[in-house]
Amino acid sequence: MNDLWNDIGGSFNPVSATDYLPADQLRVLQLQRLKATVRRAYDKVEVHRKRMDERSVKPQDIASLEDIKKLPFTLKTDLRDTYPFGLFAGSIGDVVRLHASSGTTGKPIVVAYTAEDVQVWSSVMARTFAACGCGSRDIIQNAYGYGLFTGGLGAHYGAEALGATVIPISGGNTDRQIMVMKDFGVTAVSCTPSYFIHMIERAGELGVDMKALPIKAGVFGAEPWSEAMRKHIESMANIKAYDIYGLSEIIGPGVASECADQSGLHIFEDHFYPEIVDPETGEPLADGEEGELVLTTLSKKAMPMIRYRTRDITRIIPGQCACGRTIRKIQRIGRRADDMFIIRGVNVFPSQVEEALLAIKGVMPHYQIILTREKGLDRMEVEVEVTAEVFSDEIRVMEKLRAELSGAIEHTLGIRVSVRLVEPHTIERSMGKAKRIIDKREI
Repeated sequence: MNDLWNDIGGSFNPVSATDYLPADQLRVLQLQRLKATVRRAYDKVEVHRKRMDERSVKPQDIASLEDIKKLPFTLKTDLRDTYPFGLFAGSIGDVVRLHASSGTTGKPIVVAYTAEDVQVWSSVMARTFAACGCGSRDIIQNAYGYGLFTGGLGAHYGAEALGATVIPISGGNTDRQIMVMKDFGVTAVSCTPSYFIHMIERAGELGVDMKALPIKAGVFGAEPWSEAMRKHIESMANIKAYDIYGLSEIIGPGVASECADQSGLHIFEDHFYPEIVDPETGEPLADGEEGELVLTTLSKKAMPMIRYRTRDITRIIPGQCACGRTIRKIQRIGRRADDMFIIRGVNVFPSQVEEALLAIKGVMPHYQIILTREKGLDRMEVEVEVTAEVFSDEIRVMEKLRAELSGAIEHTLGIRVSVRLVEPHTIERSMGKAKRIIDKREI
């Protein structure tokens, strides 16, 4: 039975049998790995040991999966406060890879991998590509950025483990991306959804019809994106657009993935144990209830994470998926608790604005939310690109569309905001994560 469960090391089948393991057997595996992880974290990481001692919790107190609630949370600030190596569970000699987040405030967040961790990462990313319909005969163009960012190498290793042909093109140089896509017969692309939209637009300018290319799948992650954006991508490129999920603090991409059913993301919960908690109180919520996703690594050696608060808002979807996988699913993550801002007492998420905008004909999937403060009052303006046909039309037509967009946003948010229509290519394109919010209130 252990051989069935072990999808790491040596030669392994990337389409893991664990995806289809009976729930009771999966729970046995999870508990076994949870106990080992808690013991490792307690013995080797001072932060975890100190917090468990403050709660009078010892590793031997974890006798069931429900006992995970006894353990303290880990926060992103813990990684910053212990920069660079304070959460490592071993010496630097055990580490074969270091990655780091871009870090918007001060020092970056550093994450580490042993050789075994890299094999696990390859495995879960291979399972990700397999869930997205890719196989050994596919040619996968990997346009995630290589380097300290986890996306590029994470996707690369997983696609290679799957047996696919990998093009390690990284991000940027969009004209070359399109040339390679066309000339090499690419069948799948991995990148951020916002960058793929830019590729579609640039291909059109170069006279390349994306619909005529053999691409069948887009494996998109690293930023929240709406169902409306998925529909836009699929209709413009004639592909299936799959959502994947991960975060550097846990492993990078490869924590969860959609399957052909596209009705939620399967968590690879043999390696990452999911909980949903109330974002305010931290109290656990039942399956089906929306809250903050909390993850515990079950096999990470270099840097075990105990009940890490992701700040991502989602829910565990009850029941088994039509694809046959027994590992649980989470709802697509459209918003982060961190992304929320408050305007005139109303909680606003960029994903709400995106859904309202893209439901209206003539609007491009490029927008920015600009926050300012005037005479002590917060103001919100949405700058959105419209098609060339709309922008060149009569002023009254433009004004009608602007009013329609303003009304749609007001209906969604419950507050009136300013809307400004701009011509195509006005908003700066990103080779990675799109910048949706420009906050000028503190300037």
